[in-house]
Amino acid sequence: MKLVLALCLVAGTAAAHGTENQTAAVVASGPEATPFPIAIGGPFTLTDQYGQTRTQIDPAGHLQLLFFGYANCQEICSAALPQMAEVAAALTAQGVAVTPVMITVDPVRDTGPTMQAALAKVSRNFIGLTGDPAALSQVYKAFSIESSLVFEAPTGPVYAHGSLIYLLDSAGRMLTLLPPVLSSDQMIDVVVGYAAKR
Repeated sequence: MKLVLALCLVAGTAAAHGTENQTAAVVASGPEATPFPIAIGGPFTLTDQYGQTRTQIDPAGHLQLLFFGYANCQEICSAALPQMAEVAAALTAQGVAVTPVMITVDPVRDTGPTMQAALAKVSRNFIGLTGDPAALSQVYKAFSIESSLVFEAPTGPVYAHGSLIYLLDSAGRMLTLLPPVLSSDQMIDVVVGYAAKR
């Protein structure tokens, strides 16, 4: 199924948990739109919630759903992470293996043990990644990610960050963007379309 996604991503919009800080007008028109029309992504080396080194390459050769957020986020992450897990599970049931991945924007609180506990509640297949400031800065720059502290809540800091999900191939190359307005079924259709072209 060919799905046309028109995304206007405007830098500088200040809204907690909904800010997309990439400046571009992007049209991704299904699997034919590879490579992605603007430069997003690149190599990275981070650490997962189990203390293992992980790069942009999926070791099992799966497609990847990538999100930038934090494990204790009660706003957009509380919707995005379960949706990613739901989409990945549904695709796996259809024979399309997909790994859901979150890279933290809150490395102080998102340690290995805290991510492990939080993400296990979403899906045992979820990978959470963190790293030292230099490694995280590199991946944020590669994916044009910005986040900012909005306020301190009783439960901890609340950050403004993007809500896009990035579809990567098994080598970590950018395929397309999945905006939060898409339903799980629509996301599944998009990923199946790309998987068919592999």
